[in-house]
Amino acid sequence: MLAVADSDSYLKWAACLLDDLPAGCATDLVVVRTPIAPSPEQIAAAVGGRAAPPVLSARSVRRLAERVRPDVILVACTGPVVDVLVAEVLDGLRPRPVFASGLPGISVPATEKAWIFRSGCDLFVVHSEREAAEFREIAGRLGGGGAVGLARLPFLRAGTAVAGGDRVVFATQAKVPREREQRERVLRALAGLAARRPDLDVVVKLRALEDERQTHNERHHYQRLWREMGEPGRLRFAAGPMHEHLARAAGFVTVSSTAALEAIALGVPSLVLADFGVNAEMINLVFEGSGLLGTLDDLAAGDFRAASPAWCAANYFHPAERADWATLLAGLVAARPGRPATSLLDGPEHAAARRRARLRVEVHPSMLRAGYRARRRVRRYLRALT
Repeated sequence: MLAVADSDSYLKWAACLLDDLPAGCATDLVVVRTPIAPSPEQIAAAVGGRAAPPVLSARSVRRLAERVRPDVILVACTGPVVDVLVAEVLDGLRPRPVFASGLPGISVPATEKAWIFRSGCDLFVVHSEREAAEFREIAGRLGGGGAVGLARLPFLRAGTAVAGGDRVVFATQAKVPREREQRERVLRALAGLAARRPDLDVVVKLRALEDERQTHNERHHYQRLWREMGEPGRLRFAAGPMHEHLARAAGFVTVSSTAALEAIALGVPSLVLADFGVNAEMINLVFEGSGLLGTLDDLAAGDFRAASPAWCAANYFHPAERADWATLLAGLVAARPGRPATSLLDGPEHAAARRRARLRVEVHPSMLRAGYRARRRVRRYLRALT
C-alpha cells in the first residue's frame, strides 16, 4: 500500500491506518506538496516512531507509484486533492491499483460533499456504525463511488492514563468556535480553572504553532489571542502528540475534536463545551447523548465526566470484529481487474473546477515564499476549495 497525505490530520490518520494493516503488508507513506503540507515538526508528531515521510510533488508521487506498482493507494487527503489525484495525477496506472480514501476524524453528520469528492475511490473508510449507515444512505441516493468500509479509529489506544495525573488538556479545533469573543471566553474559563486549582497544569494543546499550516485555516489562533488579550493567568500552550499529553491528564476538554475519543479510550474524564451550540456547524452533534456535554462554568469548576457506554458502542467504540475495511480491501485487490469506482465529478461541467484543484497539488515551494500577497491569494483559494 502506498499512502499519500496532504496535511497534518490526514497524515496522522494514514500513518495509524498503515500500522493497523495485517502483518506482512509492505507500505510506503509520502506527503504530497500543497500549501497545507505539514511542517517537519508536525510530520514528526504525526507519524510517531515511523521514519519521516518525504514531501513530494504530485509528479514525483506519480513516478513513485509507477516504480513501486502498489496494489492499493490510500489517498488520505482533503476532498479536492483526493479527486484530482485519483482522476488525473494517478490515472492510467497499470496495473490499476485499488484506490481507498476516508475521513480522519468525526464525520457526523455525513455530508454529500465528502462522498462526492471521494466517489472515484473503490473504498471509503469510516469509523463508526452511525457513519457507515449515513454514508451508505448517501451512496445509495447519489450513486458513484465504491464500498463503505468500517474501521476503528486507529489512534484510539486501549489503556488508561497515569494514575494521579496533574494535567488538564484543552484540545483546540481550527474551525470552531469561529468568533474571537467565543475563543476568549474559553481561555478565560481555562484561566479560571488554573487559578482555582494551582496543582493542575492547564495546557492548551495546539494543532499547530502560529506559523504552521493546518488542514483548515484558523482565524484566531489561541496562543496569539491569549497574548493579545494581555490578561493575567497561568496557561501553557504546547504542540506535540496528543497521546503524550493525555497520558498525564486528570481532565480533558474540547469544543469539537477527535481527541475527545482518545481521552475516552484512555479513561480520562472529559467535557465537551456546548455553550456555542450543539449542531453540525459546531461539529459536535455527534456528542449528543454522550453524557459529556457541559458548559464553560463546568470547565472553570473542573467538572469532568465519563462517557455513556451505550453512546460509545454506537460511536467509534464498536467491537473489533465489526470492522470490515481490511477484508473489503483484500477482496477488491483479489478481484482486480474489476470495474473501477465511478466519480460523480467526471464530465465537462466539472473540468474547470478540477483544473483549479490541480493547481493546489502542483504549487511550487517558491510560491509559499513569494510574500504576503501571494500567501493571501493561496489562503483565499484554499478557503474556496475546502
